[in-house]
Amino acid sequence: MFSTRESTQPPEVSKPFKTLRRCTISEVPVDCITLENAAKHIITALRQPSIIAPFLIMGPNAQLITLAQKDPRLYNALLAAALNVPDGISVVLASRLLGNKIDARAPGGELMELLCRDAAMHGLSAFFLGGLPEAASGAALQLQRRYPGLYVAGAYCPPLGFENDPIESVHVREVIAEAAPDLLFVALGAPKQEIWMHENCPTLPIGAAMSVGAAFDTQAGLRKRAPGWTHKVGLEWLYRFAVEPRRLWRRYLIGNAQFIYLVLRQRFLWSVEREDPSTLPPKIVHEPLSIEP
Repeated sequence: MFSTRESTQPPEVSKPFKTLRRCTISEVPVDCITLENAAKHIITALRQPSIIAPFLIMGPNAQLITLAQKDPRLYNALLAAALNVPDGISVVLASRLLGNKIDARAPGGELMELLCRDAAMHGLSAFFLGGLPEAASGAALQLQRRYPGLYVAGAYCPPLGFENDPIESVHVREVIAEAAPDLLFVALGAPKQEIWMHENCPTLPIGAAMSVGAAFDTQAGLRKRAPGWTHKVGLEWLYRFAVEPRRLWRRYLIGNAQFIYLVLRQRFLWSVEREDPSTLPPKIVHEPLSIEP
């Protein structure tokens, strides 16, 4: 996708899910997997002693796929993920148009809860990193109350911009390394969380890392969760937009329009087989958009 990559690539991560069917949307792979099956695969992999290196779990949606067209660090992170769950309804609809159907979305917040439920059953530990102030500890407490067997290895909310502070960056790694959790939930906002995971998690003593967006904030009660009916009909995004229009209008109006363009371009203009990437037309790299996480 990108002709030059100046940064050194992080160490390889484990990819224990080699048999899953994938749908590729504008060169970003998305696994065709349900919520329950994703949780089952992840827990099974964590309980296998043969999985030595950490593996990454991410949730591509319209925003991430669009941003990946112009951000090589994000694109590399999505390619490195062992599991890319379909986080948004836009991805599900795009997969149907592209002929490689994904049955339903698998939201990161819901997958995090299922993993905490199953981790409690199997004696696995979890660490909560990020979110609004007090959100990580608040989410951990709520999930521990709901699933009493869940072992919380730690919770930490680094200050805004910590990734640009060498001292704080080292401190974050030290806190996680000392806890050595089986599951590391990362809520730093997109695309920061995906990039941070890709560049840091392969050298941390963890089992797996998963990006969860604003899931801590809603679990801790700091943000209002969308009503259940919006999840069922795929309109959670519309509820969020109605609640926070000033923060999200660029993401949903401009970003979604660009995502639709990318999908239609792939559907109607790419007349060659994806098995022969050398014959694909050049990737169009768009000017950066100011899209908030």
